[in-house]
Amino acid sequence: MWLRIKRILSNKTVMLRLAFTLFILLVVRIASHITVPLFDVEAIQRVMRSSGSFIAILNNFSGQALERFSILALGISPYITASIAVQMLQMVIPSFKEWSEQGEVGKQKLNRITRYSSIVLAFIQAFALIIGMSVNGSVLVPSLEASAVSQFRYVFYIYMALVMTGGTALAIWLADQITKRGIGNGTSILITAGIVTSLPAMWTTLWTKYIVNGTGGWDIVFFIFILALYFGILLGVVYMHIATRKIPIQYANRQGKSDSHIPMKINSASVIPVIFAQTILSIPLTVIGFTGANASSGVGGWINSIFNYQEPIGFILYVMLIVVFSFFYSFLTINPEKISDNLTKSNAYVPGIRPGIETKDFIAKLLFKITVIGTVYLVVLAILPILTSIVFGFTNQEASAITLGGTSLLIIVGVAIETTQQVETDASQTEYSGIFK
Repeated sequence: MWLRIKRILSNKTVMLRLAFTLFILLVVRIASHITVPLFDVEAIQRVMRSSGSFIAILNNFSGQALERFSILALGISPYITASIAVQMLQMVIPSFKEWSEQGEVGKQKLNRITRYSSIVLAFIQAFALIIGMSVNGSVLVPSLEASAVSQFRYVFYIYMALVMTGGTALAIWLADQITKRGIGNGTSILITAGIVTSLPAMWTTLWTKYIVNGTGGWDIVFFIFILALYFGILLGVVYMHIATRKIPIQYANRQGKSDSHIPMKINSASVIPVIFAQTILSIPLTVIGFTGANASSGVGGWINSIFNYQEPIGFILYVMLIVVFSFFYSFLTINPEKISDNLTKSNAYVPGIRPGIETKDFIAKLLFKITVIGTVYLVVLAILPILTSIVFGFTNQEASAITLGGTSLLIIVGVAIETTQQVETDASQTEYSGIFK
């Protein structure tokens, strides 16, 4: 371990890339405290107290920039949504599929479409968010509200939406700079940095609940038990993230035993199914919060009982959506037919399995079995925050700060492992000055 750290610290290139990444993160944190001009921050505070968890998800991914309604309030979430949409559209739009198979040129075309789509989506999200908050009261600063003419109100709304769109464009550009000149994937780094900023609030809430306001005795035991449970879940997430099923392959033109294999991750869908499920369930609840409808009776109560995953029906629907999206996204990202064709073109085969259709069926069956395990793991991890909040009796405010499991931990672990592997790879590379020097 110490040898790895010494190798990293002694590599000037890696240290410069690390310093550049930290500088970009500092810029993001400073920008996340710049409030959108003309906006009354109290309006977003009212919405976050009354709306569903969709706003909480966006706030978490943006590093609490949304609750301050800063220029980076939307963060890089529109870009992620656009990326997933473009990836799925490759199944139904022939030109997108052709571009995905054209190498670097096609990749650049898809990236260009993703960026344009993310900018449009950012403006739509920002404008819809401002309009939704204006239903429950004014969103303009009091001094402007007193003098604003009603017919020019939407001009201010469009202006604020454009500022937030510019903030998303800035976040996308900064993420690209991290990817090119820093360490790790810039998009993942920005999301992880935003999530990490919420961890101090979790430990502060736990300390206040069980130590400051506790009566001693069992409260201390509960505090220690929750800490042990959190680190136990963390170890489990790390283990499941690196768990892979290796498919051995043999090349026909090579003699002897081959160590080549195709790695298939147990959780190939990653965190995407949980995010999809939470987003779909939370949008109707957010609309209720915007409109000010009563969530305990009438249409509001009916929608709340169906889409709130803390209710029995919503909980079942939440689990079903995770299962469906997990299988869908796993088979979307891993194509057994394409893998079989690539093996045939490479003059390779799976020992004991005939090339062609039998290889495709073998990989498809294996992927199905692996996805079952990965789906069960995702469901358990997704419902852990719900179950722990019930078992330990957390209030709504405490439950929003204390998350034992969930998507946040999965994202942090995944990005940390991938970034660490990249840093070690870069640090182990030897620079050769040339044969004549």
